[in-house]
Amino acid sequence: MKGMKKLLAAVMAGTMLLSMTACGGAKTDGAAAGDGKDAAASGAKSTVNIYATGSDNVRSVWEKLITDFNTNSEYKDKYEAKLQFVLSGTGAQNMRDMLVAAYKAGQTKSDFDIVDLNDTDMSVCLSQGGEDMFVKIDKTKVPNAATVKAKPVQGENVFQPYRGTTVVLAYNSETVPTPPKTMDELVKWIKANPGRFSYNVPGTGGAGDSFVRTAIYNQIPDESALMSDDPKWEKQWDAGFAFLKDLHSSMYKSGGAILYPNKNQGTLDLLGNKEIDMCPAWADMVLSQRRAGTLPESIKITTIDPSFTGAVQSLAIPAFGSNTEGAYAVMNYMLSEQGQKILVDDMAAIPLIDASKLDMTGVEDLATLDVSKFRTQSIGDLVTDLNKRWEQEIGSVG
Repeated sequence: MKGMKKLLAAVMAGTMLLSMTACGGAKTDGAAAGDGKDAAASGAKSTVNIYATGSDNVRSVWEKLITDFNTNSEYKDKYEAKLQFVLSGTGAQNMRDMLVAAYKAGQTKSDFDIVDLNDTDMSVCLSQGGEDMFVKIDKTKVPNAATVKAKPVQGENVFQPYRGTTVVLAYNSETVPTPPKTMDELVKWIKANPGRFSYNVPGTGGAGDSFVRTAIYNQIPDESALMSDDPKWEKQWDAGFAFLKDLHSSMYKSGGAILYPNKNQGTLDLLGNKEIDMCPAWADMVLSQRRAGTLPESIKITTIDPSFTGAVQSLAIPAFGSNTEGAYAVMNYMLSEQGQKILVDDMAAIPLIDASKLDMTGVEDLATLDVSKFRTQSIGDLVTDLNKRWEQEIGSVG
């Protein structure tokens, strides 16, 4: 922990305040950190720190995966995984900024053994640090990846996809028996049913992010803009923001005022409580909560054209971590039938191995979601300006 505290103090001038309590110190009981070999030789388990970020459902499934890795996997006698989780949308220091800061500070043997990244995080890391930030993946050490066909949008040498995820249109089939099939049809429905649609504040959850970004970039003829962090695209945002402003008066209201919920769960709670009839949502959140009974069976999902964004979530091994071999063990476990089963059962994640090997009962909808056909987006640091403009022009308007 001392090494990490020094890094945070030196690089971020005291602004990187972590709430994690298990991030640092010796990697083994009485053994040196290194790459885990010393620990293995001494018979002690070496620690593998896994850094992840996201909503609470992501934290929950990671906790189950780590428990299984530590107690039931082929690696249980050699490694002990520990989770360092940064909850998104809390105002806490962004995990990817922590990674970039550690790299630029010349850190070595840090606690960043393996990290869980989305497309935006990957884009920012590559633009600010390049592939040298990460270990080039040795496929011989991840044999379970041999059948995985999904690829990251960039950085294929250093990022290993482990689950699919996409934003869909979630709706109450009791009140919306025939959901919109296109964005134009969705807009007509929203205006014809004021107050019955919502999306969460961008920056607090990926579903709202996806709605806002695709709404804006739908107005830009060049589809490649969705995969670029070039500031030139900001000049073409005006039409998209005009589109969102036009929808603003038809959004969900509370106490007579327009209210955009915080976090992905915020809109799902409104949908489940029948305060709204439709919202953008992560497919995995809808399906897992419906199966658990926290969302009613009447809540269904569909895709529209042009679609919201989807992608593969990936793992990477920072070049400045302390346990590369342990990181490979975690990566390989995540692509095992054992790991993928937990992702499907507890998160309704889109599996990246052969789904016929898994029990898909209750989440059959996943079969309609083809990872290879997802509309991806990766606009890097432009999201900061986009979210700031949204807050100024839309979020702060009554």
